[in-house]
This record gives sequence, C-alpha cells and structure tokens, in this order.
Amino acid sequence: MILIADSGSTKTDWIAISANGETLFQTQTLGLNPQVLTREIIRERIINNFELYQHKDEVTDVYFYGAGLGVERPKERINDVFGEFFTTAKLHIKEDTYAALYSVLKNDEPCIVCILGTGSNCSYYDGSTVHQKVISLGYILMDDASGNYFGGEMIRDYHFNKMPEHLAEKFEAQYELSAESVKTHLYREPNPNTYLATFARFLIENKDEDYSQKLIKKGLQLFVDNQITQYEDCHEIPVHFVGSIGFYLEKELREVLKENNIKPGTILKAPIEGLVNYHLRNKMRA
Repeated sequence: MILIADSGSTKTDWIAISANGETLFQTQTLGLNPQVLTREIIRERIINNFELYQHKDEVTDVYFYGAGLGVERPKERINDVFGEFFTTAKLHIKEDTYAALYSVLKNDEPCIVCILGTGSNCSYYDGSTVHQKVISLGYILMDDASGNYFGGEMIRDYHFNKMPEHLAEKFEAQYELSAESVKTHLYREPNPNTYLATFARFLIENKDEDYSQKLIKKGLQLFVDNQITQYEDCHEIPVHFVGSIGFYLEKELREVLKENNIKPGTILKAPIEGLVNYHLRNKMRA
C-alpha cells in the first residue's frame, strides 16, 4: 500500500493506493506544518485518524508533501513522528512546492508554480530541477496574497476603522474580533497562520465589494512583484497556481496577471488528484 499526502497548514489530504493503482481509501486530517506545530500535536493529529491508524502497518511507502519543510529541522520532526507511526514504511518527505509542481506538470517544459492557500510561495521549474529565488521567512513576513495575509489585513482594517461600516457590521457578526480573542489566537494557540486564514472566507464571500476588490488586487499585485517577477522569463512561460485562494479568486487573479503581461497556466484548488496521477505515471517514484 502506497500512501500519498498533501499537507498545508489548514488540512492534509491522504490517499492510499495499491500497487496496481486502485484507490484503497481517502481521508483527511488537520494540517501538519512542522514550523508551527510541536511533535506532540503532529503525532496526535495522525494517530487520531481511524483510517491511518487502522492501516499504518500495511503501508510500504509514504509520499508526504507538506508546508513548512523548507528547512531541515522541521523536516526532521516529520520524519521522526512518521517513522514512529509508519514503522514498516519507507518515507519520502518533500516540500509542498513539489506537490504543486507534480499536480500541474504535463511535460518537462519550464514553468513557474505558485501556491496561494493558507500560505503562499513561488518556484521555478527549468524542465528538470525546481528553484526558489526567495526563501520564505514564514507567514508573518512573506505570505503575500495568502489566506493568512488577507485575514490579517482585514483584522487590521477592522480595528483601525478602515473597513466600510456595512462590511464591518457583517464582519463582527460573523467572527469574534475582540482584542483578547485575536491576541489569544495569535500568541497562545497553535496555528496562528491558519487562524488568520479563516477570515479569508469573508473576503471571498464579499469579493464584489469595492473594499474587497482593492484588497484582493493589492495582495495579488504584491505577490506578482515580490515573487513571480523574480524570474526573468516570467512573461514567456506559463505560471500555474495551486490553492484555495487562487481557485476562489481566479477572476481577480487572471485580471492581475493580464495587467502584468503574465500567462496563467493551470489553476487548481488542491493538488492531490494530480499528485496521485503523477505517481501512477511514474510508477510511484517521486
């Protein structure tokens, strides 16, 4: 049994397949980002999943693609926890960048692959190797146009009284926005980036408002300026997007890309289906 997982900060999609490509089961856990979670929380999130616990000793290979694996120590944390849980499996642990790439890759043509979900990043594929010019410093500093970016901007605008009154009333009716609640989630609870990203749903639901359009375009333009245009041939090759923010804001994303003379490629909500197809095409070898 081969287990394939795509993990962001919010959720992790798991699919188990047999050697001949048959889907055995699918399940989901909360996100497993090792940069913001302790070893104990990661272990708890997988051990409490019935399907994973029931089949853990049948797994021969785990292909895990996750957010927060750009530096060695968090990657070691995932390796340690998975090694204790999937005791009979060979582990293949890679950044979520590779999941995004594999999910959209149709051939070996150069392309740029972006993630716009809870967090954001951007990579360049030259036809054989993945490159990243910008090394992420985490959600506080570098996640332009992500769910947590938009959530943080809306909370700031609400508390600075910069959100239009009618939207502010809807916002406060939908969320607990007291200073105590916000600071508790940001400084005392796990997954502050995921907490911020929960507010992005409000932006998507109200995206036709002038306020929302300006905020969306601002965030997407920052992403273009700070990430995509780092690559000199970004105007000549396709730029793919994976993640819920890019998917639900596709219209606005295409508009910003057109204004910047950038050619959009595939836009996916989640990479898991394309990721499975990639592994089947490549006989389970990442």
